[in-house]
Amino acid sequence: MRVRGLAARAGGWSARHRWAAVGIWVLFVVLAMGLGSAAGRVDVNESDQLKGETHTAATIIDDAGIKEPAGETVLIQSKDAGVRATSPQFRAAVADVVRAVRGTGEVTDVTSPYDTHTVSRDGRSALVRFDVRGDAETAADRIEPVLEAVAGVQKDHGTLRIEEIGGASMQKQYKDAFGDDFQQAEYSAVPVALGILLIAFGALVAALLPVALAITAIMATMGLMGLVSHLQPMSDTANSVMLLVGMAVGVDYCLFYLRREREERTAGRDAGTALRIAAATSGRAIIVSGVTVCVAMAGMLFTGLAEFEAMGLASLMVVAVAMVGSVTVLPALLSLLGERVEKGRLPFLGRRKRAGNGDSRFWTAVLRGVLAKPLVSVVVAAGALLAVAAPALGMKTQQLTLDQEFGDSLPIVQTYNRVNDAFPGGSEPAQVVVKAKDVNAPEVRRALAGFKRQAVASGASRGPVDVKLYDARNVALVSVPLVGGSDMDRATRSLEKLRDEVRPATLGKVDGVQAPVTGQVAGNHDFNDQLMGSVVPVFVFVVVFAFLLMLLSFRSLTVAVTSIVLNLLSVAAAYGILVAVFQHGWGASLVGAEGVGAIVTWLPLFLFVILFGLSMDYHVFVVSRIREARMRGRTTKDAIRHGVVTTAGVVTSAAVIMVAVFAIFGTLSMQSMKQMGVGLAAAVLIDATVIRGVLLPAVMALLGERNWYLPKWLHRLPDLTHDETPEPVAAPVPDRGERLTV
Repeated sequence: MRVRGLAARAGGWSARHRWAAVGIWVLFVVLAMGLGSAAGRVDVNESDQLKGETHTAATIIDDAGIKEPAGETVLIQSKDAGVRATSPQFRAAVADVVRAVRGTGEVTDVTSPYDTHTVSRDGRSALVRFDVRGDAETAADRIEPVLEAVAGVQKDHGTLRIEEIGGASMQKQYKDAFGDDFQQAEYSAVPVALGILLIAFGALVAALLPVALAITAIMATMGLMGLVSHLQPMSDTANSVMLLVGMAVGVDYCLFYLRREREERTAGRDAGTALRIAAATSGRAIIVSGVTVCVAMAGMLFTGLAEFEAMGLASLMVVAVAMVGSVTVLPALLSLLGERVEKGRLPFLGRRKRAGNGDSRFWTAVLRGVLAKPLVSVVVAAGALLAVAAPALGMKTQQLTLDQEFGDSLPIVQTYNRVNDAFPGGSEPAQVVVKAKDVNAPEVRRALAGFKRQAVASGASRGPVDVKLYDARNVALVSVPLVGGSDMDRATRSLEKLRDEVRPATLGKVDGVQAPVTGQVAGNHDFNDQLMGSVVPVFVFVVVFAFLLMLLSFRSLTVAVTSIVLNLLSVAAAYGILVAVFQHGWGASLVGAEGVGAIVTWLPLFLFVILFGLSMDYHVFVVSRIREARMRGRTTKDAIRHGVVTTAGVVTSAAVIMVAVFAIFGTLSMQSMKQMGVGLAAAVLIDATVIRGVLLPAVMALLGERNWYLPKWLHRLPDLTHDETPEPVAAPVPDRGERLTV
């Protein structure tokens, strides 16, 4: 049989040089891990996270060598309306807090609310502020004695509420509550995938192969991330996404390959021929799918957001590594194992797998109805998906505030809400970074004073506006509590008033002065703007390149167009579910979530890229089998039935694994992680059932021979299709007469 195609040649070489192929793979994984560990990982710097004003402000602070300490606040609040900040017992509590936190030796610059005028308008709340000594990034590790000191003061003043909040205390409570949450989710993905594969294959060795490939691909990619991070900084988030994607595609690719090799052996082919056919068919589908997923992940590089660029590059690398491993080391392992791949059979499942013919009875019954009435099937399925997608038209995106992200699961959320109620914007103030030739020049001082007055007079802030001078560096940091507090829409309007009205009228009139406005609200606003600006370039890049890859791989304009349309429909349905559950709260309790009124800003674009890539796994695999059957001489309808039914088992197994892995992330306590997990799981489930099991065969049945339409002017395109395998033919039995035994 003439061998054509990269996958077939790679599989053939690996099968012939199996020990060399395995050795090269192991060497690659070890070298990648070793070099990556030696090089170390460079993480995304805060100053590189965003462009615009937030980036400018961070750059000024970095260039000036200013190391801002972690700021903490203690809220003293009367529970009785009759007790005010001026009462003796209130003053005594403030004095005790100041004394207690100073006594820990872990803090500096402790200020009394009576000196800084941080007393609420109703007189019932006051703030004691201080900084934690040392590096702000590690302040959470040193904040425990301070928290204990504040808790001790609370015990002595039962009529008052005394609570601490700040960057360090929030980080500590977050780590204590959810620090192991992600690790548990990541570690549980492996046994879940292995359990599903055991059911799918009915044999321990066959089930271990996909998991082993996925794990080694992830290990190698972790090493490569360390090397690449010196050119493109990485992050913990990128690492988690890489693990998620690597587990999904690594298992999927191996599953596709292994199932096809098993199927060919069951059809009566010898081990070598079965392996060659699996390499030429499933191997090619893996390469087409892998390249498409890589292209989709590369779309994240167009956002200009450092975190997204890190996630995109990390995901792209793990898909590429898993794809290469699937078409090289996997054939070598299958050749080495031979029949031993069936070792460790589960008694009941093993018998059931061997007794079956590989076809799915359920999907055979579904296909019978779909192909009998394809138009009705298209109308019903597409109508249902459009109805599910409808809520997405009202999608609202924003960065989730602390109370939206964690609800009432963290005690510090209640403190956060109380501080914001008493001092709107106090927990997340805007910060104006003023850079001048001489920050003490009279005109600069007047502009700063004018900015303080107008920030309050304009209604953007209720004060107090604090100015911190760094004379030697000619930098001033102005802290402005924004009206709106945790209400992100109102806080954003206050921010825009500061940027567009107050700043130009004051600091903007002094020549040579830079005054970018940064902070939590500003960062969220700039992130949203930059992300929205990148949607069109990312969308166009992913869709156009995916279309071209489908066109080249199947040499059919129709297949390329339907691939894009069906994938977009799958993504739209996932958006609709997200909005219904997390924005409107419909059925949120069923997934342990709650309606928070918005979808986290980064999720829609992230889901589009990830889902568009992963959906191609199933699509390429199913359509490849349909085209293969059609090229063998079957009618289009019969080819559709054969392609869908024979791939239903592997697609179902792959989808169940993906849904299970993604659903694990949906169990995390953070709403943003719940949204990501539920969105991914729902989309994969829809894609593997409604899209691939109903819509795809129904649409192809309606199109008939037009499925393979390619205009004459496109015939010059490169031919990336693979050689079609002949139908299994029973070997003739030579007529040698009947042998008698004595």
